[in-house]
Amino acid sequence: MIKTNAMRLLTQAGIDYELLEYEVDENHLAGIHVAEQTGLAAEQVFKTLVAHGDKRGYLVFCIPVTEELDLKKAAQVVGDKKIEMVHVKDLLSLTGYIRGGCSPVGMKKKFPTYFDETAEIFERIAVSAGVRGGQLFLDREKLVAYLKAEYAQLTA
Repeated sequence: MIKTNAMRLLTQAGIDYELLEYEVDENHLAGIHVAEQTGLAAEQVFKTLVAHGDKRGYLVFCIPVTEELDLKKAAQVVGDKKIEMVHVKDLLSLTGYIRGGCSPVGMKKKFPTYFDETAEIFERIAVSAGVRGGQLFLDREKLVAYLKAEYAQLTA
């Protein structure tokens, strides 16, 4: 696999990661499929979602692939009245990533980032490597610190 922007940035920051490659099935881009392919517990694999708040603008939420983002809770966490998911067609131009390959590391701009509090259960978690077919398995604390992210209750 070619080195992605996310991998380059983590390497530059001195953050070690393990690249977990998996077979991409265009009909099954769901994170649970990714977890099965990589052999990780689904609760340890985090999907990256991008939303837009009425006050805060664009926001990044990382939640377990087994869960759904609770938009009301997320809005409360960030201090917005309402947030909406970014349309898939806008994801590439906004972040530089496509659906199924969106990483919280290396987006075109730095957006406020939040990890579901369940991430704190694990020493290491997986996030997209910035391309379909690759996951970065790394130290959760180092990733969160690098992204200047916060923990919050984001799921139901």
